Amino acid sequence: MLLAGTVVADATTIIEDGAVVVADDRIVAIGARAKLLETYPDHERREFDIIAPGLVGGHVHSVQSLGRGLADDTALLDWLFDHVLPMEAGLDADGMRVAAELGYLELIESGTTTVVDHLSVRHADEAFEAAGEMGIRGRIGKVLMDTNAPDGLQEETDSGLAESKRLIERYHDTFDGRIQYAVTPRFAVTCSEACLRGTRELADAYEGVRIHTHASENRDEIETVKSETGMRNIHWLDEVGLTGSDVVLAHCVHTDDSEREVLAETGTHVTYCPSSNMKLASGIAPIPDYLDRGINVALGNDGPPCNNTLDPFTEMRQASLLQKVDSFDPTSTPAATVFEMATRNGAKAAGFDRVGRLREGWKADIVGLTTDCTRATPIHDVLSHLVFSAHGDDVEFTMIDGSVLYDDGEHVRADAASIRQRAQEVADTIDSAPPRN
Repeated sequence: MLLAGTVVADATTIIEDGAVVVADDRIVAIGARAKLLETYPDHERREFDIIAPGLVGGHVHSVQSLGRGLADDTALLDWLFDHVLPMEAGLDADGMRVAAELGYLELIESGTTTVVDHLSVRHADEAFEAAGEMGIRGRIGKVLMDTNAPDGLQEETDSGLAESKRLIERYHDTFDGRIQYAVTPRFAVTCSEACLRGTRELADAYEGVRIHTHASENRDEIETVKSETGMRNIHWLDEVGLTGSDVVLAHCVHTDDSEREVLAETGTHVTYCPSSNMKLASGIAPIPDYLDRGINVALGNDGPPCNNTLDPFTEMRQASLLQKVDSFDPTSTPAATVFEMATRNGAKAAGFDRVGRLREGWKADIVGLTTDCTRATPIHDVLSHLVFSAHGDDVEFTMIDGSVLYDDGEHVRADAASIRQRAQEVADTIDSAPPRN
């Protein structure tokens, strides 16, 4: 297939009248449109206004999609323990399956081709199967919680780790390599020392398995960890083995200088979730400082209950604007930096090679967008348009691993109407839990 249009190969390479040629799961050529049309005359041709790498959701909760709007205007720990976790606990296997499917539908049709996905404690098989069948690329993991968790979600430490081991052996490096595993403790508040140390041991036992958890999102969380361990959050995670180049830490909003040194020295990845941090009033992550220290920063939406959308383009806009207003510096976190966070940086965090840019020999994870809207008139700078003006519903075409999954407003593999209907039916049975005493 030959895809023609303005090609945004990466944050610094734009081919105005360009094309990308795909064969099987790879990009085999990229360059000037006229030359590639001549070189590949027999390829199926498609035209789009903008062709870009698929976006990477560096931290999402697909299975929380049924909780969109369930707990607005609520503080983080109340939001989590009074509303979101009870919702997760109330989902049976069928509910978890449709929740994951709904999340993946939204991600694919919004231009996200790779996710680092934090599931729930139970019924993780349902989400793995949904991801594999629907075609998304993912670093996915079952949640571990062995302390301070609500009814229906707390497990015995050994049971949770044993189930994670089973899932690794069943799903890691499956579906043509698109699905990879991350051992996924919820966060230090709900995981014992044994659970966290077991996470590291389990990840080390399998080649290519990573670790994905939340860290330093909220001041109350940090104080809880400090009161129980005598350490700030990042130092505690480092102590139990949850730092390193195979670790993705979501948020990292509240870190001191010594913690940032640990993140940089260990090569730990950070995922910035600006909309979630704003909605839950968690604070503003020190992204320019992280980048200056050489810390790899990805971009994520978090979950629909604390964002209300999985649109990666909205997240790019928020990521830049929030840093500018925080620093009183209009040059902070420019479009190119944010686009790199949402593409190649995210792929690095997720542990996928040759993903996140359009390059010969790289994976064919590609999106095509329209600019046929007033919001896209005029376009002086296509990268600025993608970061500050584009929306997920501008996406007309999503290809992952060389397979077309979304085309001209229609999902190719999934029955979107049926999934949405079933999701609404399950969501109608969900009640928001009463506040804790």
